[in-house]
Amino acid sequence: MNTLDPEGKSARYSAPALEKGLDIIELLALEERGLSQSEIARAMNRSVGEIFRMLAVLIKRGYVAQDPDTDRYTLTTKLFAVAHQTPLIKRLTALAGPLMRKLTAQINQSAHLGIISDDAVLIVGQVDPPGHHVMSIRLGARIELWRASSGRVILAFTDEERLDELFARVPLPEGKTEAQLRAELAEIRRRGHEVTDSFTARGIVNIAAPVFDHTGHSIAALTVPHLERFDDPVTFQTCARQVIDAANALSHSLGGPTVPPYDAAVVPSRS
Repeated sequence: MNTLDPEGKSARYSAPALEKGLDIIELLALEERGLSQSEIARAMNRSVGEIFRMLAVLIKRGYVAQDPDTDRYTLTTKLFAVAHQTPLIKRLTALAGPLMRKLTAQINQSAHLGIISDDAVLIVGQVDPPGHHVMSIRLGARIELWRASSGRVILAFTDEERLDELFARVPLPEGKTEAQLRAELAEIRRRGHEVTDSFTARGIVNIAAPVFDHTGHSIAALTVPHLERFDDPVTFQTCARQVIDAANALSHSLGGPTVPPYDAAVVPSRS
């Protein structure tokens, strides 16, 4: 029987071809506009011939596509679709979909569902409201861990050992110390949700609440980037209350605990 060492690497065997294919996928995941064959080979310190064979297989399997006009290679959405077949994400998104559609219709705001994957926030669910003016995040987007309300809310309820690992490995945002972030996470945990100005867009206020599974672990976060409109009939307080209620309903569906309802005394700061 093959065994793995503590770092997760095979103690006795390797698979160079598989590693090359995974290297290509991980490289292309970082390039929105794609890369040419020579650029991929140069970045990986491989020959063009080696890369050509790997790309041919990845294209055949549907993981990579080549632009006929530029000859640049990009990832398709197949990898994302495969990830959604995992039991956790499949069940999570299946339960979240109806709740998110109902929520966005009621509050006329976009909503997204995020999980932590590879030290970043991965958006696994996204629903826009019926209105014309929306603030939304692309499905499948990856967001910096410490600068996403989804990530902060999940981490606020994460065990200390896991949190210590992430602080040691993931770079902190500019101008923030570990002590500051720990204090902010403790406040989110005390309150049960986060209401804060967006980390990426002026005039947007994030409303985020955790989602728990049957073990009590925070596995996801439901977030609404609230866009204030002049003629919006739904107040911010009503919106925040319904976001947290929806997250609690999702946790309940998964057999998990819930957080306290929205505290109307908490008024978000606006820049």
